[in-house]
Amino acid sequence: MTTAVDTPRLPFEQPDPLLLPPVLRRLREQGTVHKVRTATGDPAWLVTGYEQVKALAGDARLGRSHPDPDSAARLSDSAMFGGRPSGDFDTEPADHVQFRGLLTPFFTAKRMRALEPRVEALVEELLDDMERRPGSADLNAALAHPLPVLVICELLGVPYDDRDEFRAASEAAASTVDAEVSQRGMGELFTYMRELVALKRKQPADDVISGLCAIDGIDDDTVAGLAAALLFAGHVTTVTEIGYATVLLLSDPQQRRLLAEDPARVAGAVEECLRYRGSGSGGLFRYPREDIEVAGVRIGAGELVLLDLGAANHDPEVFDAPDRFDITRPGNAHLAFSHGGYYCIGAALARIELRAAIGALFRRFPGLRLAVPVESLEVRKEALDGGLVTVPVTW
Repeated sequence: MTTAVDTPRLPFEQPDPLLLPPVLRRLREQGTVHKVRTATGDPAWLVTGYEQVKALAGDARLGRSHPDPDSAARLSDSAMFGGRPSGDFDTEPADHVQFRGLLTPFFTAKRMRALEPRVEALVEELLDDMERRPGSADLNAALAHPLPVLVICELLGVPYDDRDEFRAASEAAASTVDAEVSQRGMGELFTYMRELVALKRKQPADDVISGLCAIDGIDDDTVAGLAAALLFAGHVTTVTEIGYATVLLLSDPQQRRLLAEDPARVAGAVEECLRYRGSGSGGLFRYPREDIEVAGVRIGAGELVLLDLGAANHDPEVFDAPDRFDITRPGNAHLAFSHGGYYCIGAALARIELRAAIGALFRRFPGLRLAVPVESLEVRKEALDGGLVTVPVTW
Protein backbone atom coordinates (compact mmCIF):
# COMPACT_ATOMS: atom_id res chain seq x y z
CA MET A 1 0.00 0.00 0.00
CA THR A 2 1.05 3.62 -0.44
CA THR A 3 0.89 6.30 2.19
CA ALA A 4 -1.43 9.28 2.25
CA VAL A 5 1.11 11.68 3.72
CA ASP A 6 2.68 14.51 1.74
CA THR A 7 5.44 13.31 -0.55
CA PRO A 8 8.63 13.30 1.57
CA ARG A 9 12.01 14.16 0.14
CA LEU A 10 15.30 12.33 0.50
CA PRO A 11 17.66 12.30 2.25
CA PHE A 12 15.57 12.22 5.40
CA GLU A 13 16.68 14.35 8.32
CA GLN A 14 18.48 12.15 10.84
CA PRO A 15 18.78 13.94 14.22
CA ASP A 16 20.29 10.84 15.86
CA PRO A 17 23.10 9.33 13.73
CA LEU A 18 22.41 5.83 15.10
CA LEU A 19 18.67 5.59 14.47
CA LEU A 20 16.32 5.44 11.55
CA PRO A 21 15.14 8.96 10.71
CA PRO A 22 11.68 9.76 12.15
CA VAL A 23 10.16 10.17 8.67
CA LEU A 24 11.39 6.74 7.63
CA ARG A 25 10.05 5.24 10.83
CA ARG A 26 6.60 6.66 10.11
CA LEU A 27 6.68 5.45 6.53
CA ARG A 28 7.74 1.99 7.63
CA GLU A 29 4.76 1.84 9.98
CA GLN A 30 2.28 3.11 7.39
CA GLY A 31 3.05 0.84 4.47
CA THR A 32 5.50 -0.89 2.19
CA VAL A 33 5.73 1.25 -0.97
CA HIS A 34 5.89 5.04 -0.80
CA LYS A 35 6.04 7.92 -3.23
CA VAL A 36 9.04 10.13 -2.48
CA ARG A 37 11.23 12.71 -4.15
CA THR A 38 14.97 12.30 -4.32
CA ALA A 39 17.58 14.91 -3.46
CA THR A 40 17.53 15.94 -7.12
CA GLY A 41 13.76 16.49 -7.00
CA ASP A 42 12.94 13.44 -9.11
CA PRO A 43 9.99 11.13 -8.32
CA ALA A 44 10.74 7.66 -6.97
CA TRP A 45 9.16 4.68 -5.25
CA LEU A 46 10.65 3.88 -1.84
CA VAL A 47 10.27 0.24 -0.77
CA THR A 48 10.62 -0.38 2.98
CA GLY A 49 9.31 -3.90 3.65
CA TYR A 50 11.88 -6.66 4.22
CA GLU A 51 10.31 -9.30 2.00
CA GLN A 52 9.71 -6.83 -0.82
CA VAL A 53 13.23 -5.37 -0.64
CA LYS A 54 14.77 -8.84 -0.57
CA ALA A 55 12.70 -10.03 -3.52
CA LEU A 56 13.39 -6.95 -5.63
CA ALA A 57 17.12 -6.95 -4.83
CA GLY A 58 17.34 -10.38 -6.47
CA ASP A 59 14.81 -9.73 -9.24
CA ALA A 60 16.34 -9.87 -12.73
CA ARG A 61 13.59 -7.57 -14.01
CA LEU A 62 15.29 -4.64 -12.26
CA GLY A 63 18.72 -3.20 -12.92
CA ARG A 64 20.92 -0.12 -12.80
CA SER A 65 20.64 0.78 -16.47
CA HIS A 66 17.87 2.71 -18.24
CA PRO A 67 16.77 2.84 -21.90
CA ASP A 68 16.87 6.66 -21.81
CA PRO A 69 19.47 7.55 -19.14
CA ASP A 70 19.43 11.29 -19.86
CA SER A 71 15.76 11.55 -18.87
CA ALA A 72 15.78 8.98 -16.07
CA ALA A 73 15.01 9.96 -12.49
CA ARG A 74 18.14 10.14 -10.33
CA LEU A 75 18.79 9.42 -6.68
CA SER A 76 21.62 11.96 -6.44
CA ASP A 77 24.31 13.65 -8.49
CA SER A 78 26.91 11.03 -7.66
CA ALA A 79 28.54 9.41 -10.66
CA MET A 80 29.67 6.45 -8.58
CA PHE A 81 27.35 3.48 -8.00
CA GLY A 82 24.31 5.11 -6.49
CA GLY A 83 23.23 8.24 -8.25
CA ARG A 84 22.14 7.73 -11.82
CA PRO A 85 21.75 5.01 -14.47
CA SER A 86 24.88 3.04 -15.32
CA GLY A 87 25.68 0.37 -17.86
CA ASP A 88 24.23 -0.53 -21.24
CA PHE A 89 20.50 -1.25 -21.07
CA ASP A 90 20.68 -3.81 -23.88
CA THR A 91 23.53 -5.81 -22.39
CA GLU A 92 23.35 -5.15 -18.63
CA PRO A 93 22.15 -8.61 -17.51
CA ALA A 94 24.90 -10.38 -19.48
CA ASP A 95 27.52 -7.79 -18.51
CA HIS A 96 26.68 -8.17 -14.83
CA VAL A 97 27.00 -11.95 -14.97
CA GLN A 98 30.32 -11.62 -16.81
CA PHE A 99 31.79 -9.11 -14.36
CA ARG A 100 30.78 -11.16 -11.33
CA GLY A 101 32.26 -14.22 -12.98
CA LEU A 102 35.55 -12.38 -13.41
CA LEU A 103 35.70 -11.11 -9.83
CA THR A 104 34.26 -14.00 -7.80
CA PRO A 105 37.40 -16.20 -7.99
CA PHE A 106 39.37 -13.46 -6.23
CA PHE A 107 36.91 -13.27 -3.31
CA THR A 108 36.31 -16.92 -2.46
CA ALA A 109 35.88 -17.98 1.17
CA LYS A 110 39.24 -19.77 1.01
CA ARG A 111 41.05 -16.63 -0.18
CA MET A 112 39.37 -14.50 2.46
CA ARG A 113 40.27 -16.94 5.26
CA ALA A 114 43.88 -16.85 4.11
CA LEU A 115 43.81 -13.06 4.37
CA GLU A 116 42.40 -13.01 7.92
CA PRO A 117 45.72 -13.27 9.83
CA ARG A 118 47.12 -10.37 7.83
CA VAL A 119 44.06 -8.24 8.59
CA GLU A 120 44.39 -9.04 12.30
CA ALA A 121 48.09 -8.09 12.22
CA LEU A 122 47.29 -4.75 10.54
CA VAL A 123 44.70 -4.00 13.22
CA GLU A 124 47.21 -4.67 15.98
CA GLU A 125 49.77 -2.39 14.34
CA LEU A 126 47.25 0.44 14.04
CA LEU A 127 46.16 -0.01 17.66
CA ASP A 128 49.81 -0.01 18.75
CA ASP A 129 50.09 3.45 17.19
CA MET A 130 46.84 4.54 18.80
CA GLU A 131 47.98 3.31 22.21
CA ARG A 132 51.06 5.52 22.00
CA ARG A 133 48.85 8.62 21.83
CA PRO A 134 48.08 10.65 24.96
CA GLY A 135 44.74 9.02 25.80
CA SER A 136 42.55 10.37 22.99
CA ALA A 137 42.15 10.05 19.23
CA ASP A 138 39.81 10.33 16.29
CA LEU A 139 38.96 6.68 15.70
CA ASN A 140 38.37 7.38 12.02
CA ALA A 141 41.92 8.61 11.55
CA ALA A 142 43.47 6.03 13.86
CA LEU A 143 41.69 2.86 12.69
CA ALA A 144 38.54 3.15 10.57
CA HIS A 145 40.21 4.92 7.64
CA PRO A 146 43.65 3.29 7.42
CA LEU A 147 42.61 -0.34 7.96
CA PRO A 148 40.33 -0.83 4.93
CA VAL A 149 42.73 1.18 2.76
CA LEU A 150 45.68 -1.00 3.81
CA VAL A 151 43.69 -4.19 3.20
CA ILE A 152 42.29 -3.26 -0.20
CA CYS A 153 45.68 -1.97 -1.33
CA GLU A 154 47.35 -5.27 -0.48
CA LEU A 155 44.55 -7.28 -2.03
CA LEU A 156 44.39 -5.34 -5.31
CA GLY A 157 48.09 -4.55 -5.56
CA VAL A 158 47.69 -0.79 -5.17
CA PRO A 159 50.68 1.08 -3.63
CA TYR A 160 49.68 2.26 -0.16
CA ASP A 161 51.86 5.33 -0.68
CA ASP A 162 49.30 6.46 -3.28
CA ARG A 163 46.50 6.50 -0.69
CA ASP A 164 46.17 10.28 -0.55
CA GLU A 165 45.75 10.42 -4.32
CA PHE A 166 43.05 7.77 -4.66
CA ARG A 167 41.36 8.73 -1.40
CA ALA A 168 40.86 12.27 -2.69
CA ALA A 169 39.53 10.94 -5.99
CA SER A 170 37.19 8.54 -4.15
CA GLU A 171 35.79 11.27 -1.94
CA ALA A 172 35.15 13.47 -4.96
CA ALA A 173 33.47 10.61 -6.83
CA ALA A 174 31.21 9.99 -3.82
CA SER A 175 29.77 13.51 -3.85
CA THR A 176 25.97 13.40 -4.04
CA VAL A 177 25.44 17.13 -4.56
CA ASP A 178 27.91 18.13 -7.28
CA ALA A 179 27.75 16.13 -10.49
CA GLU A 180 30.81 17.82 -11.95
CA VAL A 181 32.95 17.05 -8.90
CA SER A 182 31.69 13.45 -8.85
CA GLN A 183 32.41 12.92 -12.54
CA ARG A 184 35.87 14.43 -12.17
CA GLY A 185 36.67 12.22 -9.19
CA MET A 186 35.49 9.14 -11.04
CA GLY A 187 37.63 10.10 -14.02
CA GLU A 188 40.69 10.60 -11.83
CA LEU A 189 40.14 7.24 -10.16
CA PHE A 190 39.85 5.52 -13.55
CA THR A 191 42.93 7.30 -14.90
CA TYR A 192 44.95 6.27 -11.84
CA MET A 193 43.86 2.66 -12.30
CA ARG A 194 44.54 2.75 -16.05
CA GLU A 195 48.16 3.70 -15.34
CA LEU A 196 48.47 1.02 -12.66
CA VAL A 197 47.04 -1.64 -15.00
CA ALA A 198 49.63 -0.74 -17.63
CA LEU A 199 52.34 -1.22 -14.98
CA LYS A 200 50.90 -4.58 -13.89
CA ARG A 201 50.95 -5.77 -17.50
CA LYS A 202 54.72 -5.26 -17.46
CA GLN A 203 55.39 -6.23 -13.84
CA PRO A 204 52.72 -8.69 -12.63
CA ALA A 205 52.51 -9.67 -8.97
CA ASP A 206 50.34 -11.84 -6.74
CA ASP A 207 47.34 -9.51 -6.55
CA VAL A 208 43.85 -9.04 -7.97
CA ILE A 209 44.76 -6.50 -10.66
CA SER A 210 47.55 -8.71 -11.98
CA GLY A 211 45.17 -11.66 -11.91
CA LEU A 212 42.59 -9.77 -13.94
CA CYS A 213 45.27 -8.72 -16.41
CA ALA A 214 46.20 -12.37 -16.90
CA ILE A 215 42.71 -13.33 -18.11
CA ASP A 216 42.56 -13.68 -21.89
CA GLY A 217 40.41 -11.21 -23.78
CA ILE A 218 40.10 -8.49 -21.12
CA ASP A 219 41.32 -5.08 -22.20
CA ASP A 220 42.97 -2.49 -19.97
CA ASP A 221 39.88 -0.28 -19.73
CA THR A 222 37.78 -3.16 -18.42
CA VAL A 223 40.39 -4.10 -15.82
CA ALA A 224 40.79 -0.46 -14.79
CA GLY A 225 37.03 -0.01 -14.43
CA LEU A 226 36.68 -3.13 -12.29
CA ALA A 227 39.70 -2.19 -10.18
CA ALA A 228 38.42 1.35 -9.63
CA ALA A 229 35.05 0.02 -8.49
CA LEU A 230 36.71 -2.48 -6.14
CA LEU A 231 39.05 0.13 -4.70
CA PHE A 232 36.17 2.51 -4.03
CA ALA A 233 33.69 -0.01 -2.61
CA GLY A 234 36.39 -2.01 -0.86
CA HIS A 235 37.43 0.74 1.53
CA VAL A 236 34.81 3.50 1.66
CA THR A 237 31.91 1.46 3.04
CA THR A 238 34.02 -0.43 5.59
CA VAL A 239 35.41 2.86 6.92
CA THR A 240 31.82 3.92 7.57
CA GLU A 241 30.82 0.67 9.26
CA ILE A 242 33.81 0.55 11.65
CA GLY A 243 32.94 4.02 12.91
CA TYR A 244 29.25 3.28 13.38
CA ALA A 245 29.85 -0.09 15.01
CA THR A 246 32.19 1.46 17.55
CA VAL A 247 29.72 4.22 18.40
CA LEU A 248 26.85 1.75 18.74
CA LEU A 249 28.76 -0.35 21.26
CA LEU A 250 30.07 2.67 23.17
CA SER A 251 26.51 4.00 23.41
CA ASP A 252 25.05 0.83 24.95
CA PRO A 253 26.80 -0.24 28.19
CA GLN A 254 24.82 -3.47 28.44
CA GLN A 255 25.74 -4.69 24.97
CA ARG A 256 29.33 -3.62 25.46
CA ARG A 257 29.45 -5.59 28.70
CA LEU A 258 28.12 -8.68 26.92
CA LEU A 259 30.95 -8.40 24.41
CA ALA A 260 33.54 -7.93 27.16
CA GLU A 261 32.25 -11.01 29.02
CA ASP A 262 32.48 -13.16 25.89
CA PRO A 263 34.74 -11.86 23.09
CA ALA A 264 33.41 -14.65 20.86
CA ARG A 265 30.26 -12.56 20.58
CA VAL A 266 32.10 -10.22 18.23
CA ALA A 267 30.65 -11.99 15.18
CA GLY A 268 27.11 -11.42 16.43
CA ALA A 269 27.98 -7.86 17.37
CA VAL A 270 29.17 -7.15 13.84
CA GLU A 271 26.02 -8.59 12.29
CA GLU A 272 23.80 -6.55 14.58
CA CYS A 273 25.75 -3.38 13.86
CA LEU A 274 25.31 -4.03 10.14
CA ARG A 275 21.59 -4.58 10.62
CA TYR A 276 20.88 -1.78 13.01
CA ARG A 277 21.96 1.33 11.17
CA GLY A 278 19.60 3.05 8.73
CA SER A 279 20.76 6.06 6.74
CA GLY A 280 17.46 7.33 5.34
CA SER A 281 19.18 8.22 2.07
CA GLY A 282 17.17 5.89 -0.14
CA GLY A 283 19.24 2.74 -0.28
CA LEU A 284 19.78 0.76 -3.48
CA PHE A 285 18.46 2.30 -6.68
CA ARG A 286 16.94 0.23 -9.48
CA TYR A 287 14.96 0.72 -12.70
CA PRO A 288 12.41 -1.95 -13.70
CA ARG A 289 12.95 -3.26 -17.22
CA GLU A 290 9.19 -3.87 -17.42
CA ASP A 291 6.07 -2.96 -15.45
CA ILE A 292 6.04 -4.65 -12.04
CA GLU A 293 3.72 -4.84 -9.05
CA VAL A 294 4.98 -4.50 -5.49
CA ALA A 295 2.60 -4.96 -2.53
CA GLY A 296 -0.35 -4.14 -4.76
CA VAL A 297 1.28 -1.03 -6.27
CA ARG A 298 1.97 -0.88 -9.99
CA ILE A 299 5.39 0.54 -10.86
CA GLY A 300 6.08 1.37 -14.49
CA ALA A 301 9.10 0.33 -16.50
CA GLY A 302 11.93 2.84 -16.14
CA GLU A 303 10.58 4.47 -12.97
CA LEU A 304 13.06 4.86 -10.13
CA VAL A 305 12.75 2.29 -7.35
CA LEU A 306 14.67 2.69 -4.10
CA LEU A 307 15.23 -0.36 -1.92
CA ASP A 308 15.74 0.92 1.61
CA LEU A 309 17.92 -1.66 3.34
CA GLY A 310 17.80 0.20 6.66
CA ALA A 311 14.01 0.17 6.82
CA ALA A 312 13.92 -3.47 5.69
CA ASN A 313 16.35 -4.39 8.45
CA HIS A 314 13.94 -2.84 10.97
CA ASP A 315 10.83 -4.62 9.71
CA PRO A 316 8.94 -5.88 12.79
CA GLU A 317 7.48 -8.71 10.72
CA VAL A 318 10.97 -10.18 10.48
CA PHE A 319 12.97 -8.83 13.43
CA ASP A 320 11.69 -9.01 17.00
CA ALA A 321 11.88 -5.56 18.62
CA PRO A 322 13.74 -4.25 15.55
CA ASP A 323 14.65 -0.90 17.11
CA ARG A 324 16.50 -2.61 19.97
CA PHE A 325 20.24 -3.06 19.55
CA ASP A 326 21.02 -6.65 20.57
CA ILE A 327 24.31 -8.35 19.73
CA THR A 328 22.88 -11.74 20.80
CA ARG A 329 20.03 -11.51 18.28
CA PRO A 330 19.49 -15.00 16.79
CA GLY A 331 19.03 -15.66 13.09
CA ASN A 332 20.09 -12.17 12.04
CA ALA A 333 19.25 -12.41 8.33
CA HIS A 334 19.78 -8.72 7.60
CA LEU A 335 20.11 -7.28 4.10
CA ALA A 336 23.04 -4.94 4.70
CA PHE A 337 24.95 -6.59 1.84
CA SER A 338 21.88 -6.74 -0.43
CA HIS A 339 20.65 -10.06 -1.84
CA GLY A 340 20.69 -12.23 -4.92
CA GLY A 341 22.67 -11.34 -8.02
CA TYR A 342 23.77 -8.00 -6.56
CA TYR A 343 24.87 -9.40 -3.19
CA CYS A 344 28.08 -7.61 -2.20
CA ILE A 345 31.02 -9.55 -3.57
CA GLY A 346 33.23 -8.22 -0.76
CA ALA A 347 30.89 -9.12 2.11
CA ALA A 348 33.22 -11.78 3.53
CA LEU A 349 36.16 -9.37 3.47
CA ALA A 350 34.12 -6.63 5.17
CA ARG A 351 33.09 -9.05 7.92
CA ILE A 352 36.71 -10.09 8.50
CA GLU A 353 37.82 -6.48 8.82
CA LEU A 354 34.93 -5.54 11.11
CA ARG A 355 35.41 -8.53 13.42
CA ALA A 356 39.15 -7.94 13.64
CA ALA A 357 38.78 -4.19 14.26
CA ILE A 358 35.95 -4.33 16.81
CA GLY A 359 37.28 -7.40 18.63
CA ALA A 360 40.79 -6.00 19.09
CA LEU A 361 39.65 -2.44 19.82
CA PHE A 362 37.46 -3.38 22.79
CA ARG A 363 39.94 -5.98 24.05
CA ARG A 364 42.87 -3.59 24.08
CA PHE A 365 41.00 -0.48 25.20
CA PRO A 366 38.56 -1.65 27.90
CA GLY A 367 38.15 1.94 29.10
CA LEU A 368 37.32 3.31 25.67
CA ARG A 369 34.53 5.91 25.59
CA LEU A 370 33.21 8.64 23.35
CA ALA A 371 34.81 12.01 23.98
CA VAL A 372 31.64 13.87 22.90
CA PRO A 373 27.89 13.21 23.29
CA VAL A 374 26.64 10.84 20.60
CA GLU A 375 24.05 13.36 19.41
CA SER A 376 26.84 15.79 18.53
CA LEU A 377 28.47 13.39 16.06
CA GLU A 378 28.21 14.79 12.55
CA VAL A 379 27.08 12.70 9.57
CA ARG A 380 28.65 13.25 6.14
CA LYS A 381 25.43 14.24 4.37
CA GLU A 382 26.94 15.09 0.99
CA ALA A 383 28.80 11.84 0.43
CA LEU A 384 27.47 8.63 -1.08
CA ASP A 385 28.80 6.47 1.73
CA GLY A 386 27.47 8.70 4.53
CA GLY A 387 29.48 7.92 7.63
CA LEU A 388 30.56 10.02 10.57
CA VAL A 389 32.89 12.95 9.99
CA THR A 390 34.90 12.12 13.12
CA VAL A 391 34.62 9.66 16.02
CA PRO A 392 36.43 11.31 18.96
CA VAL A 393 37.32 8.75 21.64
CA THR A 394 39.28 8.71 24.85
CA TRP A 395 40.47 6.01 27.24
